[in-house]
Amino acid sequence: MCGIALSIGPEADPATFRRMLAVLASRGEVTETRSESGLLAGTRRLRVVDRDRAVQPWTSTDERWLLCFNGEIFNHRELRAQLTRLGRVFRTESDTEVLLAAFEQWGEAAVTRLRGEYAFVVVERGTGRAYLARDPLGVKPLYWSRQPGCLHLASEVKALVGHGAPIAEVPPGHHGWADPDGHVRLRPYVDLLTLGDGLPVVDDPDEAALLVRAALTDAIRMRVETDLTVGVVLSGGLDSSLTLRQVRDVHPDCVAVTVGVPDSPDVAYARRFAADLGVPHEVIELRPRDIRLTDVREAIRISELTEYGDIINAVVSVPIFRRLRALGVKVVLTGDGSDELFGGYPMYHQVEAAASRRLFLHRIRNLCRTELQRVDRAAMGHGVEARVPFLDLSVVELAMRLPLGLKLRDGQEKWIVRRAFADVLPDYIRQRPKNPMSYSTGLHERVRLYKPLFARLHRSFGYDLLEPVRRDFDSVLSRCGNDLDRAIADGLTRPDYTVLEHARDLVGAAKWNAAPMVRRLVGPRPPRRSPVG
Repeated sequence: MCGIALSIGPEADPATFRRMLAVLASRGEVTETRSESGLLAGTRRLRVVDRDRAVQPWTSTDERWLLCFNGEIFNHRELRAQLTRLGRVFRTESDTEVLLAAFEQWGEAAVTRLRGEYAFVVVERGTGRAYLARDPLGVKPLYWSRQPGCLHLASEVKALVGHGAPIAEVPPGHHGWADPDGHVRLRPYVDLLTLGDGLPVVDDPDEAALLVRAALTDAIRMRVETDLTVGVVLSGGLDSSLTLRQVRDVHPDCVAVTVGVPDSPDVAYARRFAADLGVPHEVIELRPRDIRLTDVREAIRISELTEYGDIINAVVSVPIFRRLRALGVKVVLTGDGSDELFGGYPMYHQVEAAASRRLFLHRIRNLCRTELQRVDRAAMGHGVEARVPFLDLSVVELAMRLPLGLKLRDGQEKWIVRRAFADVLPDYIRQRPKNPMSYSTGLHERVRLYKPLFARLHRSFGYDLLEPVRRDFDSVLSRCGNDLDRAIADGLTRPDYTVLEHARDLVGAAKWNAAPMVRRLVGPRPPRRSPVG
């Protein structure tokens, strides 16, 4: 919903603060600030909920507390009703006001009542103490850096690199206090490693299917409670298709957006499904040769990502959100997280159950700096708020209670999700094998040509003040036989690819990119085939 920036302390500098907030301009539509001695706070607000009155920074009625908030609290109406019964009086219909009222009422325990995707800072104006919190999965970002006499906080790394100081991240599911001297003390309020512990395993297929359907349906419903048009990123695969199907049922004012090479399988499946649903469908036709170094550089600038594979995915993702902005769409849902939760990766099924659970938890804990960071930056880099229903905490908890045998069955990954929605998804979607968006079309292979330049470009933006670009952990894990401990140790020993590895990768990418050109020059054009029938 926003980009937030704060400078707290006696050395807070207005010029520095203005530059921080200006860097976050793409995250919103309007700039709103408050300046006082020792406290500079502002937002670049994307107006979604109570668009005219939810002005930030928001202050409590008694002026004690000031709030800067990025994200959405999806259960804000339920919380408002509870707080009203406790005597709270509200001035707006916004989730922003509810969030600060919840903090005033319940203090630090308020975060345990929130259902949403958020990062926020509450400042006690009289003392300069600041309370920081981030949602359990890390859908929304929050970073900080410290200089003598001043603590800086912001939604993105790029707003903090100008200080030249080390940058730290508020981890997902953490909260705590920062003192005026810049000392930050954070602790977890949700532990993903123990989520679901003590709850019974759900091993009955019928019960599991009912629970999965109910949890996902509710997670999607909460994320489309808006009077705005809702977009859905549609790849033509299972996760995005069922998301679109559910969105269409509860919020008919929706549009699907797909990126891919013309006549590719991804685009063909997406076109057919959107047409069957009667949903407006925007297709961004992108050919491998359309991707240039300038596109790669811009994707790195926007995304701030630190793994090569995520950067490659970001280059392909950016055009989606660029088109959504052109369409005037502010809210979009994606299918991210399903593969991690419901067994969409081969590694889960190549090791024993205990090791599989560890791999599962590792991926979930790292989504904040991989898939979720890509989605947040690519979307908010174009003033679009992306929401991820598969990563609602209730869905994550349920997934942790499901045995692996319900996630992979009869050679089919995400089996329980397919069963849960069998009556609403056509067979051509439900039975389609996993095919990562656009991998089969050469877009990702085109981006690989520029892979040796990623780390240099990343450093040129100063993002190594947080962390450098590193090898893709999945490839390290594969080479280590899916042994998580070995892979972590190997990643620490050799964090980046060697020159030889880059050279081999570049040769492979060059051969792949040259092959279509050779075929066009020496052979007849193959007949066009439709993959959907």
